[in-house]
Parts: sequence; structure tokens; C-alpha cells
Amino acid sequence: MSPQQRKSEEAGSRENERRRTILRAAIEVFARKGYHGCRIADVAREAGVAYGLVYHYFKNKDELLETVAETGWSGFVSRMRTVAQGEGSLEDKVRGIADVAFEAYRVDPRAVKVLILEVGRSPAGSHVVSRQQAFLDAIRMAADMFARAQEAGELRADLDPMISASLLFGAIEMGLTAFVSGLMEDRSPEALDRAKVQIAESFLRGVLPGAATAAGVSWKQERSSSGTKAKAGKRS
Repeated sequence: MSPQQRKSEEAGSRENERRRTILRAAIEVFARKGYHGCRIADVAREAGVAYGLVYHYFKNKDELLETVAETGWSGFVSRMRTVAQGEGSLEDKVRGIADVAFEAYRVDPRAVKVLILEVGRSPAGSHVVSRQQAFLDAIRMAADMFARAQEAGELRADLDPMISASLLFGAIEMGLTAFVSGLMEDRSPEALDRAKVQIAESFLRGVLPGAATAAGVSWKQERSSSGTKAKAGKRS
């Protein structure tokens, strides 16, 4: 490598490092102040760089939030794809996807908080062009996993794989929301483990073969009991 090439490579490395530093600072400020409370000056102060340098890498606050979303979602979808398309039973894969989500929160709770509260739920998230597409891609990937499991007899035949995928992600998202919003005071690794197990097990009890029969019997018994009581009330 020539001296000129080495200098160019080192300069590119410094550029990437500065950009990552600013992006990390944006995550911290978004998590602490929210999208609307965040200013570019706050991000520059958090990153320890000049105010104008932030604009060198990101044209505005919207682009910062967009990049946070793209980075966070791409990492999650990549890890989820590994689980969904890998070896193992449907039960193993559902637990694996829950584990991916809660491990992301354990490693970087502020980034997950931004993804859920600022990108997913806040009106500010409408600025993120890739938000809906990324979420839909993840659900479609899970739906394919459920469809393959259904063909193999691992998923109840009466269930729609797309609805199953949506329900799984909804349960995971709401479980994480309990942590990022402060509803769960205990955020220890043990609490996270209990939560992901509860979500996976509660979901699996409803979708695995055999669950339909048990649920149907219970529902018929309740309906029969209600009908008997109603008739008894009319006779009296």
C-alpha cells in the first residue's frame, strides 16, 4: 500500500469513527430527551464535537433518527433471520427470536428505547421513512417461518402464519415497552430472562398443535355452563 493510500484509509477510518460517535450521542440524547426535546447542539455536546461537525455527517435531526432506526433494525433483522432460517423446532425458534429481542435490550437499552418509543410509537417516527418497511419485512420473515412449521405439523392447521407472526412481534414489542417505559422497575438480567420466557411460553401455548383442542373444550364448557345458567334463570 502506498503512503497516499494509507493516508486515505486512515482518513476514512477517522471519518467513520466520528460518524459513529455522533450517532451514539444521538441515541443517548433521543433516549434522554425524546425526539422533540433533542437539539443538534445537545448531540454535539454529548459527542464532544463542534456543532457544525454534526451537520457534516447528518443534514438534520430527522436524518439522525432515520439512521438510528436503520442501524437498529438491520442488526435485529439479521440476527432474527439467523434464528428463523436455522435449524431447530418452532418452539426453539420462537424462544430464539424472543431472546434476540431481549438480548438487544440488555446490551443497549437506550437504543431499544429509541426504536420503540421514538421511532415506533411517537409521531416523530413518521419522519423515519424505513420504519414501516423494516417492521413489515421482519413480520414477513417470521410468517415464512410459521408457514414452514405449519407444513411440518408444528403449527396448528387452523392458524394464519401472518397473524401468528404479527402476534409474536406484538407480544415482544409490548413486553419490551414495559421495560423501556419504566413500568418494570426490576430491569436486572434475571427479570429480562423471566420476561422473554413468559412471552415465548404464553405465545406457544396458543399456537402449538393440541392447544386448539384444549381451548375448544374449555370454551365449550364455559358456553354450556353459561347456557345452563341462563335457562335455569328463565324457568325460575
